[in-house]
Amino acid sequence: MFTGIIEELGKVQRITRGSKEQRLVINCKKILEDMHIGDSIAVNGVCLTVVEFNINSFSADVMNETFSRSGLGELTLGSVVNLERAMAANGRFGGHIVSGHIDGTGKIKSVRQDGNAVWFEISVDSKILRGIVEKGSIAIDGISLTVAAVGRDSFKVSIIPHTLKVTVLGSKRVGDRVNLENDVIGKYISKFLGREEKCEESRLKELLMI
Repeated sequence: MFTGIIEELGKVQRITRGSKEQRLVINCKKILEDMHIGDSIAVNGVCLTVVEFNINSFSADVMNETFSRSGLGELTLGSVVNLERAMAANGRFGGHIVSGHIDGTGKIKSVRQDGNAVWFEISVDSKILRGIVEKGSIAIDGISLTVAAVGRDSFKVSIIPHTLKVTVLGSKRVGDRVNLENDVIGKYISKFLGREEKCEESRLKELLMI
């Protein structure tokens, strides 16, 4: 589990591509301090498993399912990525519950300066948009953010200067894709309510048949 508070910006050092998979080697520093084989690292919000590491970098495998859900397949040599280690049991919960399991991607529709902040509008398909609520939480490229507004086919977030400086959002432009993960608590509630509605429909049908 992660919290959406980015610890470090890493850089893609090497990409080894297969037919339906690839191995990423990411250069970094801070998150290597207590790294072990098998650790979970969120890379632009995608939970990956450390398979190798040294004093300068770590390696992780990316499978086909991850490509279909995220924008990791668009990374190239030198790409900068957000990095976060899994939350320690004694750590502060600075963001919100982030699983690292991406729901899909969105596309930056507009970027607008507003005083010391920057507004990002992100277009997204209806399946993901249904789980986004105003003033709720969402992870964008692994960054825990608060939804400021929700439209018919997009939503908006307002980004402070610090977040722009220490994450990849500072380099994002109109048209760029971003990884999105809806609030996991909201997803569970939606699933539960959906089951309850189906149960009620089933009971009603049974009563009508009596």
